[in-house]
Amino acid sequence: MKLNLDLASDSKKEWLDAVMSDFDSFLQDHADCERKASAMAMSFVAKYPDRKEILPELIETGIEELEHFQQVYALMEARGISLNHSIGEDLYVKGLIQNCHSGKLERFRDRLLIASVVETRGAERFRMVAEALEDPELKKFYKTLWTSEAKHGHIFVKMALNYFDEQEVYERLQWWTEQEAQVLDSLEIKAALH
Repeated sequence: MKLNLDLASDSKKEWLDAVMSDFDSFLQDHADCERKASAMAMSFVAKYPDRKEILPELIETGIEELEHFQQVYALMEARGISLNHSIGEDLYVKGLIQNCHSGKLERFRDRLLIASVVETRGAERFRMVAEALEDPELKKFYKTLWTSEAKHGHIFVKMALNYFDEQEVYERLQWWTEQEAQVLDSLEIKAALH
């Protein structure tokens, strides 16, 4: 059983250049993304309380994402950067969710697989950031995040396999990686995680 996935495209060097040239804005967006990731995990708990097999991992993921937010916020405070007053619409996630099935069971499967793809993209991008940074503490921090996001990508695939046929999960996951590449390619490159 394969839990990790291969993205259908690599992030562009232009994205990394944008991040490195405006790292303060990237940190603000990163903080927003960690808050949203925590809320997303907890929304699964709220929407699917009967899915007891996955509740412990969802709660653990939600807490871990909130801890990441706390860590990013500490970095921001040390650099004199404030949080955004409001979290803007995430066109990346919105573009993915628009492709979800509307049936209740299929939508549940799709949301788990979207979470896997989003976390995997986050891991890829945190790896790129970690490798580009010169500050040893920041480098170490983003390496830790890259490992954590990769783990979360695996967790959501494992969750889906609790409820859906393995072949169905992997075929749909392949489809989602292709959709994600298209959505990502359609977005403006900026100093943001997505």
